[in-house]
Amino acid sequence: MQKDHLVMILENIDSKFDLVLEGHETLNRNIDDLAQRTDERLDLVDLKFEALNKKIDAVATDVKAHRSDTEAHRKGWRVRDD
Repeated sequence: MQKDHLVMILENIDSKFDLVLEGHETLNRNIDDLAQRTDERLDLVDLKFEALNKKIDAVATDVKAHRSDTEAHRKGWRVRDD
């Protein structure tokens, strides 16, 4: 009787252990999927930052060229500090 009871307990523990392992595998797959999606989104963010930096550099170049071109401003218009 005790041996049968022990076998039933061990089978019950074994089935629960299998459930834990299956849950762990599922969780691991979900974490891997999330990591892949996160990497893809971060790569997209990096591309957007690169494009934004190029635009900012272009605007800075335009502003610098505009400031250095004194003939583009009328003689009557000057910036003064009062």
